[in-house]
Amino acid sequence: MSLTVSVALCTYNGAQFVEQQIASILGQRQRPTEIVVSDDASDDETLPRVRKALQSAERSGIAVHMLGDGYRRGVTANFARAIAACSSDIVMLSDQDDVWHGERVSVAVEAFELNPGMLFRHENARLVDAAGEPLGITLFEALAITDADRERINLGAAFPVYLRRNLATGATVSFRRELFDLAAPLPDEWVHDEWLAIVAAALGSVQIARDANVDYRQHGSNVIGVAAPTLRYRLGRMLATTRHRNDALAARSRTLAERLRSIPGVPSEFTAAAATKAQFESERAALPPSRLRRAPGIWMANRGARYARFASQGRLDMLRDLLLRS
Repeated sequence: MSLTVSVALCTYNGAQFVEQQIASILGQRQRPTEIVVSDDASDDETLPRVRKALQSAERSGIAVHMLGDGYRRGVTANFARAIAACSSDIVMLSDQDDVWHGERVSVAVEAFELNPGMLFRHENARLVDAAGEPLGITLFEALAITDADRERINLGAAFPVYLRRNLATGATVSFRRELFDLAAPLPDEWVHDEWLAIVAAALGSVQIARDANVDYRQHGSNVIGVAAPTLRYRLGRMLATTRHRNDALAARSRTLAERLRSIPGVPSEFTAAAATKAQFESERAALPPSRLRRAPGIWMANRGARYARFASQGRLDMLRDLLLRS
């Protein structure tokens, strides 16, 4: 018997594109069992358009659940509410402004059926503009995800990769419903997709796929978007970094280290690595305001090559920390 699939679709003022996304979900070769829509207090025409677009789903036997109470929760809490309401074997996350290719559900289901122990899967995507025209770059290219990254993850060594930096984008994510029960509650310091990815990696079963069965729309109003990783873009981000970034990384890392200790089945070497990462990020957050005085602290934080092991840009983040703006 094929695995059942719930779609967790979160909305917020998405009237412009949400009908196209729902049409692409309903047009899947393997249709989902259930669609859960969680709205984050939209004040445009999103909800009327969602209800109209989903009328045919209910008539065809797909269970539809609409959630919303008029209060803004933010992205992570909104997705947490949607996922908690899902009841199928597999949950597939959906943004409100993308378009799924017709094989997305069936490809994901087949992957989970072939690997009964797999908890979490994410894939590539085609980046498109507001009109749906390809931008000539894929999501993996924009995120600079390498063949080496994919090989390590798919060979079972995902945790060190995700501990260094997140590679999962929610618009391409699917996972077994049981993962959410292990990962909940989703912490405020993390985005939902990256938290589910790191917990699944800690439990040892993540797949990253080359498939690009989503058109990931970039339109200037994305809550979370991506850009081509040009040298100019990377240098611009580095030079614009403030000390708040290191404070946030330290808080996130402390949360991860604490939570992993309470999740059954996480190997001790992973909890130890998370604790070391938390210490490293705390030292970065404590670097002195004066750039002239930071160099010794950066040197000390790098003992054991910890920038290469834990920082998202590796040793390049040593320069970022030296140039941090107050």
